[in-house]
Amino acid sequence: MFACSKCDAQFMKWAGRCSECGGWGTLTERAGQEINKSKKQEIKGRAPITIALGDNKARSVPRIAIRSAEFSRVLGGGIVPGSVLLLSGEPGIGKSTLVLSLADDIGARGIVLYASGEESPEQIGGRAERMGLKNPNIRITSETVAENIVAGMEDLKPVLTIVDSIQTTRLLSADGEPGSPTHVRGSTAILVETAKRIGSPLVIIGQVTKEGSIAGPKLLEHLVDVVLNLEGDSNGTLRVLRAGKNRFGSTNDVGLFGMTEQGLVDVTNPSAMLLRERVIGASGSCVTSIIEGSRPLFVEIQALVTPSPFQFPVRKISGIDQNRLHMILAVLTKRANMNLSHDDVHVNAVGGIDARDASADLAIALAIVSSKLDIALPDKLVAFGEIGLSGELRSTPFVERRIKEAQKLGFTRVIAPSKDCRDLSTVLASLNLR
Repeated sequence: MFACSKCDAQFMKWAGRCSECGGWGTLTERAGQEINKSKKQEIKGRAPITIALGDNKARSVPRIAIRSAEFSRVLGGGIVPGSVLLLSGEPGIGKSTLVLSLADDIGARGIVLYASGEESPEQIGGRAERMGLKNPNIRITSETVAENIVAGMEDLKPVLTIVDSIQTTRLLSADGEPGSPTHVRGSTAILVETAKRIGSPLVIIGQVTKEGSIAGPKLLEHLVDVVLNLEGDSNGTLRVLRAGKNRFGSTNDVGLFGMTEQGLVDVTNPSAMLLRERVIGASGSCVTSIIEGSRPLFVEIQALVTPSPFQFPVRKISGIDQNRLHMILAVLTKRANMNLSHDDVHVNAVGGIDARDASADLAIALAIVSSKLDIALPDKLVAFGEIGLSGELRSTPFVERRIKEAQKLGFTRVIAPSKDCRDLSTVLASLNLR
């Protein structure tokens, strides 16, 4: 039997390339196990131990409060004892910085075990010194053997265990290289079993692939209680923490952090931070409101339209969906008589934020037209709404919540889908952009 070391797919014959994941040179031979039918016998086990619903042992335990309000919001109000959290994100986005801050916070209650296979204790100590952290309860180890990490958890009984990362952890009883499906799956299984048995929360950091998914088998996400993803532009300062899975709370809330010299800090007013460097009176700029979790976030959409020196115009984007940009350009050409077929169009969501919400369509269209005509939009204007193929404006959720937040930020005019504002042509005419 030949198995792929990347995706664990099995084949009867060797091949240079795995037909499942496309990896080259990943098929290795594995010895099969002979089954002696004469020795096979039925094993009778004992009845499982049950607990009555409503019993003290079946009731939920109090959560562990954490200092970061944004992190607590995503988790649903703190960390549940014995829970397992999987944190993923692109390299350099701030995963290790975030968990080190969490270790310093939880470390006030007892020992924190930090098992890092990617960084040495000296490197982690240097980061802690830059962040101003000197908690003696944080115990750092470079151990990568899962059995040894489990032994340390049972010996120290830590209030929090961190494994950075699961792709560097290996099993003594398994063959192959660390990071293979066998090692990732087996290491996670024994770590999760130990964490739930001793009641210690476990944070596992997972690497991501080029496509942005968590590396390793998909089964890894089913073994844990909470799946967190840290997003953002590594060159920017804003970070967004999302929960793709949460057994103890909602997955609608997000946490917003700012990267500073002291690490990741909570952002209480992200809209003000994103709009603080906005240039007043410039054409091609429009402020929109998108929904992150359950709260509105105000983002500046910038557009630059210039005559193209090439036969095929350039369409460049950052922070918005490429397909929606093409749709908006087609609607402007057909419904608003705005010929953009010979112009290069560049659109950017300022601050590295992901503005793929359909409610940003109207602001994108206004920014493009403003740049094309070189006419600046009003400074205190906010526009949001989805654009249909007929040029109509479709309603968006949380309109009242967006308007109230716009008033707090000092905006005096809001353009949103309503009975008096139904199509894009009406909006362009009201702003003298026709």
